[in-house]
Formats: sequence, C-alpha cells, structure tokens
Amino acid sequence: MPRVTEEHRAARRQQIVDAARRCFLREGFHRTSMQDVIAEAGLSVGAVYRYFPSKADLINAIAEQAIGGAGQVLGDLARHEPPLPLVTALERVLAYLETQLGDDGILRIAIQVWGEAQRDPALAAFVAETYSNIRAHFGVLVRRAQAAGELPADADPDATAAALFALVPGWFTQRILTGGPDRATYLAGVRTLLGAALRAD
Repeated sequence: MPRVTEEHRAARRQQIVDAARRCFLREGFHRTSMQDVIAEAGLSVGAVYRYFPSKADLINAIAEQAIGGAGQVLGDLARHEPPLPLVTALERVLAYLETQLGDDGILRIAIQVWGEAQRDPALAAFVAETYSNIRAHFGVLVRRAQAAGELPADADPDATAAALFALVPGWFTQRILTGGPDRATYLAGVRTLLGAALRAD
C-alpha cells in the first residue's frame, strides 16, 4: 500500500477546514454540525474525524487561520528595513485584510471566533495569546517609530501600541457591519488624528 505523504495529509486537512469554513459562514458555529462539514467536504466520517475529532478542533484550526495571517504580515512589517512610517505599516496591514473581507473571507469567521471565545475557555486562551502577540508587533513598530523621531521619545510604547492595534479590528468590523468606510477614507481619518495628537504634544 502506498504511503500517504505529508503533502497529501496537509491537503486533506485543508480540504476539511475549507469545508467547515463554508458551513460556518452559512450557518454559524452552533447551527453547523460535524455531519454538515462531512457532507460539505465530500469525505467519509472516518476521514474527517481522523483529522478533527470534534467541532471544537475545527473551530480552533479556523481561528488559527483567521487570526494568524495578520500576525505574519505584521511580523514582516515590524522587521522591515528601513522602518516604515506607522501609517504606511497600518495601510499595508489593512490592504492585506481587505483581501479577506469578501462573503467567504476569513474576517467574517474572526468575528464568530470572538463570540465563541466568550464561552470556550480554551479558544479564549488562544485568542488572548494570539492577539497579545499581534499587539507586541505593534509595540515593535511604535518603538522603531520613536527611535526614528516619528513619535515622542517619552510616549508610552505599550499604550500607543494598544491604541494602534485597536484601529485594525475597528476598521474591518465597520466594513463588515456597515459596508464602509473604504481603506483610503479610514486612513485619511487616522492621519488627521495622528497629526492632531502630535501637534498637541
């Protein structure tokens, strides 16, 4: 019997995750059953349960994809040479997220993950750790901006990073719930606020 390759296992796992995401987007976490996912994936019961013994395991896998992509983008931006201006870094993060805003986009799942994290302690711990890591990337951006003279040297970098991080879900939540504002309009507002804050200092 031929051996199953790692590539095959990864592809099969992704096939199941994609099927679950489609189901969750249509029906939500709680109205979707494992049988729904199995039917959507077109696989046997055993094949699906081999990779994901429970719906909670599927939700965790999707949460990793929903949140992890932005973290990878931010990590790259935090290491960029030369350091990017803060609004430029924010613009690049939002540009990535904009690719995930469609009806089948991962950001609609992210909002469901937030809700599910309120009742699932393990998922809540994962979300808290992941978002803390993302906020830490913003902390690196802020400290580099201070070193470059873009921000006051005596500013609290952790407080500034937390406020900067909040601009990201603030934008895509508005986009999903109301359809706007577009990225350019939002960034124009951010530039206005940052300019006013710097003038106040």
